[in-house]
Amino acid sequence: MVLEKIQKENDIKKLSEEELKLLPGEIREFLLEKISRNGGHLASNLGVVELTIAMHLMFDLPKDKLIWDVGHQSYTHKILTGRREGFDDLRKYGGMSGFPKRKESECDAFDTGHSSTSISAGLGYVHARDLKGEDYHVVSVIGDGSLTGGMAYEALNNAASLKTNFIIVLNDNHMSISENVGGMSQYLARLRTADIYTGLKKGVTNALQTVPVVGDRMIEQIRKTKNSIKQLVVPGMLFEDMGITYLGPLPGHNIPLLCRAFREAKKMEGPVLLHVMTKKGKGYAPAEEQPDKFHGVGPFEVRTGEVNEPKKKDTYTDVFGKVLCDAASENKKITAITAAMADGTGLKRFAHMFPDRFFDVGIAEGHGVTFAAGLAAGGMKPVFAVYSSFLQRGYDQIIHDVALQNLPVVLAVDRAGLVGSDGETHQGIFDLSYLGSTPNMTVMAPKHKWELADMLRFALSYDGPIALRYPRGTAYDGFEEYRAPIVYGKSEMIVREKDIALLPAGHMFEEAVKIRELLKERGYSCTLVNARFVKPIDEDMIRELSKDHDWIVTLEENVQTGGFGERVQAFACRENLPVRVLVSALPDEYVEHGNVDILRKETGTSAECVAAKIEKAVCQK
Repeated sequence: MVLEKIQKENDIKKLSEEELKLLPGEIREFLLEKISRNGGHLASNLGVVELTIAMHLMFDLPKDKLIWDVGHQSYTHKILTGRREGFDDLRKYGGMSGFPKRKESECDAFDTGHSSTSISAGLGYVHARDLKGEDYHVVSVIGDGSLTGGMAYEALNNAASLKTNFIIVLNDNHMSISENVGGMSQYLARLRTADIYTGLKKGVTNALQTVPVVGDRMIEQIRKTKNSIKQLVVPGMLFEDMGITYLGPLPGHNIPLLCRAFREAKKMEGPVLLHVMTKKGKGYAPAEEQPDKFHGVGPFEVRTGEVNEPKKKDTYTDVFGKVLCDAASENKKITAITAAMADGTGLKRFAHMFPDRFFDVGIAEGHGVTFAAGLAAGGMKPVFAVYSSFLQRGYDQIIHDVALQNLPVVLAVDRAGLVGSDGETHQGIFDLSYLGSTPNMTVMAPKHKWELADMLRFALSYDGPIALRYPRGTAYDGFEEYRAPIVYGKSEMIVREKDIALLPAGHMFEEAVKIRELLKERGYSCTLVNARFVKPIDEDMIRELSKDHDWIVTLEENVQTGGFGERVQAFACRENLPVRVLVSALPDEYVEHGNVDILRKETGTSAECVAAKIEKAVCQK
């Protein structure tokens, strides 16, 4: 087995030509075996096997810096840097991350998880190298989907002024998670089919190479001049016009050709972009046919491609999507926005039913927020459905473009709280802090699936900025009978007792039910209140609870600083209320990857941990 000969970085360079021919197949077999058992990102990794091999053959790691945009396609890179054994615990708590991590290996030059960042990071490395007088290559890999993010253009604009080598690899697989949208996608599609250009370029180059003595010099001159062959033949060469040398399109599964291209790129003075064509899911028919299904996948049957999951109940995302479609059927002002995640955010059905009112802005969350603000200012009712961790990328736009103008934009904040296996870059544990600190913003969080439906209808009728926060996974269906009408800023009394009052925000209600049961078993009297609104908090309820309770315990799946609990605590202090507020929240730390139940235990937010914390506090008092 060829893979067994790769124990550390650069071992690949010791392989024979015959072994290198076998390597891509062995890597794909290995990835299928491990990911089918443990889950992970499959299609994107199958698509970059040859590209990764070529880069590892042509560059010297960790001296040279290889930066992956997003990073979920770095599995082959991990294999080739001696981390093959780590795949048994891939994305498990304490195991290997599914993304590049500097603390995991020197060969991971930059931590990534969100898109459109690799060119900026690479450019920083290039300037650091030049300022320190060091000598190494910097390679930033970015997908065609990530080029829909504005940050990539900001970095390209800066990179154009470089006088030293910087290699950008455009991994063009025709899609991100959803099908790519917009002008860049169409531009790349034209480049892919520009046979007249690639054929003429090859013909001219071959002809010049036959000219004795001066032929090679002429080729080099043509390559360097701004008015090069490609500009004469293909009008508006975007990258060349920016001052970035363009090589491509190149077949991304041809290792010898890729190696020659990288050899050429290493000689360039200035930025050079290699446009590499790859096929997402390459080598595994089900993933080639449905790359979106096999983007991030749980355990599955390799032979059939069937995912090994029990029949699912409705998720919060499912409920959101259904209710939004029902509402849009009655209200023609409702529009829906996604940032390249129509399926993941539950908007696929909306897109089919109301194509004129559905907008995919690409991987551009900041633009998505301000676009929603413009729709609202123009008299529409926009709903921007986005994962919590990705909404962070639109923080300034939330403040400046939505909340400052008090515009009626609905932020449907999906994947809020702990999301599990994707780890630090994807945990949605900051939104209550950054949304709660924004003037004019209202923040709601439902306790179960029926309340999500009611809250969405409320949000669609509300005349101002409002965020609806809900988690990943199966929607809680307990306490169905508790469904009082939504009243702005008001919580909901579930069980009234005395002494200890549990005040959970959103999906932590389910955990609060378990905490109350544990406390009742230990002889404590315990009230349960559903907070409903995280901002504004229900001040009247807190005053009422302070009359016959010694403790109010807030529960949230958000970092403690700036969160729901601290707002309740601050109010009780300002009002000098005769009650103690105990805050149960996540520590002010980045939470690594792992099963959510394990992460709650490790962070002290599981029912057992919180019940023990409450009992200890009561006893100490």
